[in-house]
Amino acid sequence: MTGWVMLMSDTMGTLYMLAEAQAGYFTAAQAVAAGVSRRALSGRARAGDLDHVRYGLYRLRRFPSHPHEDVVAACLWVGPDCAASHETALVVHGVSDAMPAAIHVTVPRPFRGAQPGVIVHRAPLESADREVRDSVSVTTLARTLVDVATVSDPSLVRQAVAEAIRDGKLARRQVRKLARDEPNLAPILVDALAVEQ
Repeated sequence: MTGWVMLMSDTMGTLYMLAEAQAGYFTAAQAVAAGVSRRALSGRARAGDLDHVRYGLYRLRRFPSHPHEDVVAACLWVGPDCAASHETALVVHGVSDAMPAAIHVTVPRPFRGAQPGVIVHRAPLESADREVRDSVSVTTLARTLVDVATVSDPSLVRQAVAEAIRDGKLARRQVRKLARDEPNLAPILVDALAVEQ
């Protein structure tokens, strides 16, 4: 009996290590790569230790809630090369308090899955354009501003830039550099800098 208890403790310890940095979530593929079988996952779900969120995605039942756990789950569902983006990324970065009606994520490859409430954008996504913020894989603030400017009202970008500068998340020189690098975004950024003076 001791061996069985130890096996379960090892399994849950492994799953906790996976889930800790991902708001309590992990994929079946991550668990298998860490040495936990799909059968063990099913057993832990039946025992009430895990919630089977959707195909291939699990959550530790007793893990504390996270303010962006739905965003983490969406990113894990799409895959490891995915990042929260657009208006969703503004919220994760803390420069907008209005969570969009749908979670926006970007992935650099074709993706055919569909999930209500998740919009998947396909675009190049270099490692320099993404980071992990508060357990969420997210586009950098500069990349986020570019993405938002292509699909949203310019006033949202101006507001986000003003908040980012005011909160010290973006320096004025970074905004000027972004305006030079992204000529289509320059008028909006210049307006935002003028407002923030």
